[in-house]
Amino acid sequence: MTSQLPMLRTRPKHLFTFGYEGLEIEAFVARLVDMDVRFVVDVRELPLSRKKGFSKRALAARLAQEGIEYGHVPSLGCPKAIRDAYRKNGDWTAYTKAFLAHLRRNQPTVRELAKLARETRVCLICFEANHALCHRSYVAQGAAAVGAPSVMHLAAEQLALI
Repeated sequence: MTSQLPMLRTRPKHLFTFGYEGLEIEAFVARLVDMDVRFVVDVRELPLSRKKGFSKRALAARLAQEGIEYGHVPSLGCPKAIRDAYRKNGDWTAYTKAFLAHLRRNQPTVRELAKLARETRVCLICFEANHALCHRSYVAQGAAAVGAPSVMHLAAEQLALI
């Protein structure tokens, strides 16, 4: 997230989030372009995907074709131990508590994200389509709490405000 940022004439009104589950790369990128996203922050701990075009290098290259910068921030991803515990017990409350504790330990990065989101149109991305069941919502809320614009969750066709 430390590269030269594209500059907008007005301050961004939203920090976007978007999950690519169920989408092909072209539809996903088209949605980002439609929303004039300028910087994608990948909040997957490991930016790998079985879906064609969504692994780190391929995704960064495809976004660059549209003038969208890409940054992978593994410290804002959900640690494997927390993901594994959730897969085992299905307890979203425990997942939330554990992830929020992880996020509190990464406040300098959250503040850096908030600053970036004030300067350009940023979208946090992850796999999960449903933002309510994805850690990216907690990351976005944490950034908004320290000065990022309001959060808007993107979906393939519609928008969801928190």
